[in-house]
Amino acid sequence: MSSVIYPRSPKEQMDGWCYLPRFIDKIRLHLAGQLAPDYQPNFAHAGFDAQWLKAAGLKAEDFIAVVKDSITDGEVYDWVRTHVIKSAEEKAAFNQWLLNRGREENDPALRERLKMRKAESGLSHRDDLQTFVDYIDADEKRS
Repeated sequence: MSSVIYPRSPKEQMDGWCYLPRFIDKIRLHLAGQLAPDYQPNFAHAGFDAQWLKAAGLKAEDFIAVVKDSITDGEVYDWVRTHVIKSAEEKAAFNQWLLNRGREENDPALRERLKMRKAESGLSHRDDLQTFVDYIDADEKRS
C-alpha cells in the first residue's frame, strides 16, 4: 500500500481557479513534512504550481504564508477572493491552458514529454490520457 498522500485533482476549483485546491494541499503537505519526494522538485517554483502563482500574480513565499496561517480552505478562499483580483476571463484562460496542457499539436516536444511520463508510470496503454491533467489523475489513481 502506498504511503503517498495525494493532493486533490488539478481539475478541482476554488474561486473559479482550477488547480488552486491542489496547490493548497501540496503546501499543507509540504509544511507538515509529508509532501512526497516526486512532488518536491516542482513545488511552488516550477510546473503548474509556478504557473498558477504567475496567473494569480503572487509570490510563492507569500502564498505559502497565507496557507500556513489558515486552518480551513474557507479562510484561503476568502483571502484569494479578496487579494487576487482577476477577471472571470483571466481565470478561464488559465483553466483552459491548464486543462489542455499536453494537447498542443504545435508543440511536439511537450507531446513527447507526456508520452514519456505515461511510459514511466506504466500508463502507455491509456490513449484516453491526452493532457497532463488527465495523466496526473490517472497516475494518482483517480481515473
